[in-house]
Amino acid sequence: AALLAFVAPSLVMAAPVRRQAAPNPNDVLVLQFAQVLNQLEQQFYQQALAKFQPSDITSAGFTSSNVVLQQLTQLQSDESSHITALQSSLTSLGQTPLTTCQFDFTTVLTDISTTVTVARLVENVGVGAFLGAAHLVSDPTILTAAASIVTVEGRHQTMLNIFNNGAAIPNAFDLPLLPNEVLAIASPFISGCNLGVQANPTLTITNTGAVNVGTQLTFSSSAMTGSTNGMFCQLLAGGMPFSLSLPLSACVVPDTLTGPVAVWITSDNQPLNNNARDRTNSTTVAGPAMMFIDNTGDALAALVRATNQNSTITSTVSPNQASSMLAGATATAAVSGSGVSMTMMPASLVSQIAATMDTSAAIAAATASANSSASAAAGSVSTATAAA
Repeated sequence: AALLAFVAPSLVMAAPVRRQAAPNPNDVLVLQFAQVLNQLEQQFYQQALAKFQPSDITSAGFTSSNVVLQQLTQLQSDESSHITALQSSLTSLGQTPLTTCQFDFTTVLTDISTTVTVARLVENVGVGAFLGAAHLVSDPTILTAAASIVTVEGRHQTMLNIFNNGAAIPNAFDLPLLPNEVLAIASPFISGCNLGVQANPTLTITNTGAVNVGTQLTFSSSAMTGSTNGMFCQLLAGGMPFSLSLPLSACVVPDTLTGPVAVWITSDNQPLNNNARDRTNSTTVAGPAMMFIDNTGDALAALVRATNQNSTITSTVSPNQASSMLAGATATAAVSGSGVSMTMMPASLVSQIAATMDTSAAIAAATASANSSASAAAGSVSTATAAA
């Protein structure tokens, strides 16, 4: 889960390796940046695990608290390993790792739903941070080692997409984020240290209720004072060559977007380049903020979490809980902007998946019901069709 997984060749083995006498300043900068952001993530998971009980997890609609606790524990362990290796690498370069940073998660460790929402944000931004600063690294060995870590970060990202009832793999490409853009999202949690990077002004999406295709977005930022006439919103997702530029007064989520989307406010309508090397922030007023457009369903998510969240989440907004419940483990959800349709999954397959995931007795009961009465199960599925 490194927000910026730039690592020295020692990352995997956590042992110093050969270096030039005078390290490249950019290599040092990104290593310092990475280890601080890994500290942020490790502290986030550590504090979350200390705060929440298994009952908090099942109350939030998860079918098994064991699944969630196991994965969050693994994420914390990975972050600790990354920190040790990154700090060792900096020491081998004659640098002193930053250890004075303080991390405050009071606003987001309020409940388990908000916690996994922010964890999802962290993981998506982490992958984007690696992509966005890769061109700054001069040492190809560092870059290769970093790539070996970002693949693991992608697996973390997938798991947290599932925990948030999103598609496990919403896009074929991820979105690169520059260091100053990463800090526009992460800096509200960090104090007491200087990372050597000037953060963009933080941007908040202020919509209440679900944000999805067709929603007109509203914003706030300390950088947006006075008239906003002549400002534009820029919407950018992985795989898009350039952002979609819309007048701020007509910033409506189009039906062409899905998955994680970054949103900037700019002073002109020139689209932003997806290529981080060529992207300029000279016209950026604030942002980015991250949102998630969950307009496609995922059968795996339906097994892990019973509550459907057909909504978009930003770094400062708690998830919007939909009131409808999926009809147990015998159904898969196809979520669209208009609602949830259910199709039957063979009970034998459900049993295999449930056993693998060590899910709760509710899944076993649902499977037994499906075996004993297919017609009753079909009735349950029909009843479960509801607007998200």
